[in-house]
Amino acid sequence: MLGLSQRGLIGIVLMVVGTAAFFPAVFPGTTFTVDLLVLAAAALLTIGTYLVGTDVDGRPA
Repeated sequence: MLGLSQRGLIGIVLMVVGTAAFFPAVFPGTTFTVDLLVLAAAALLTIGTYLVGTDVDGRPA
């Protein structure tokens, strides 16, 4: 699918989950636990982006 390996697909899933984890932070009246959720969301996006970005053979262009 999309010419990606399993590593790339896992990266895409992590990016989608990380993006969805940011949604509670935009609603008013949230608690401090949202800070931890935002930190986790940022980590998932970073890891997912890394996996997708390095899912190539050889040297990237």
